[in-house]
Amino acid sequence: MTPKYNKIHNKFKLNGLPYTYEDLMEVAYSFVKEGEVYESHIGEFLLDWLDHNDFIVVNTSGSTGKPKPISINKQAMVNSAIATGDFFNLKPGNKALHCLPSNFIAGKMMLVRAMILGLELDLVAPTSQPDFNSKIHYDFCAMVPLQLQNSLDRCDCIKTIIVGGASVSNVLKNKIQNLNSRVYETYGMTETVTHIAIKQINNFNKKGNSVQSIEVPNFQTLPNVFVSQDERGCLVIDAPRLSKTRIVTNDLVRCLSKNEFEWLGRYDNVINSGGLKLFPEKIEAKLHNKINNRFFIASKAHKTLGEQLILILENDSNTLDQSIFLDLDKFEKPKEIYAVERFVETPSGKIQRKKTLELLDLLA
Repeated sequence: MTPKYNKIHNKFKLNGLPYTYEDLMEVAYSFVKEGEVYESHIGEFLLDWLDHNDFIVVNTSGSTGKPKPISINKQAMVNSAIATGDFFNLKPGNKALHCLPSNFIAGKMMLVRAMILGLELDLVAPTSQPDFNSKIHYDFCAMVPLQLQNSLDRCDCIKTIIVGGASVSNVLKNKIQNLNSRVYETYGMTETVTHIAIKQINNFNKKGNSVQSIEVPNFQTLPNVFVSQDERGCLVIDAPRLSKTRIVTNDLVRCLSKNEFEWLGRYDNVINSGGLKLFPEKIEAKLHNKINNRFFIASKAHKTLGEQLILILENDSNTLDQSIFLDLDKFEKPKEIYAVERFVETPSGKIQRKKTLELLDLLA
């Protein structure tokens, strides 16, 4: 029988202490009134979760536009938590580490998973370098790529780590290959109640190969999630336990089956240069281990080609060694390099490409 959102698992613990539904309300008030900023966000979510409404209101990430509030059914969040638990074989009493901000959907879902699956959840401040006790064994944790990067020397104590919020560079993938932890990249969004697909991204180079020479698996959907493509080639998600309607995305994919797909990039980022379609994210993946600063591939208007490929660098100089482009195909090589001191970001740390281009006056 599927648990209901107004039930708290009797194995659930928060920072080592068990709480009932009623007890948790007092904890929530305490966090809001007396806690740190991150604890206040946790308290506010718990108050929303424990009220009599069957939905909560959350904001989208704003990575491709202005963040907007949407309503999510609480039972859909429960169903998402169960799907994750089934995929990773999480059991009541397993220990989980929570280091994400709880004012975003990913952080909220860590709390829901713990309450519904009966996990023992430890809270730490959601900083870029989470301060957790590496002597404690954890079964599960969710991080953003920067947190994983800054925790490489301590995260062997975590059995399973899921990484989302931004793409994982090849540089980082190479660094995690020999970790004891199993690391998975996730695909999802606020509208899908966090991730709906997973792919393992480490423990492949037992022979000392780099990630670029290894065939990394495609995304596999969670239970009861099915995928297809629309006429643009963009991903369509059919997840009846998460959403009453099919979700049409702007993510270009190659579907291998109804449960497996390869992510190619964002439809709104595709560059049409002289009739040739170029995928910025694929070019960026080839350059990630060659450029130390943050960067992204974009385009500017061109009289003949329509669009011309360019590279935007987060730096005070636009100078790069041209040898880093030798492995790119002819049409993938940036024609110009622009530098900007600081990229424009969303509150959750995602790069806002269009707004960054506006700083350089490169948008029409």
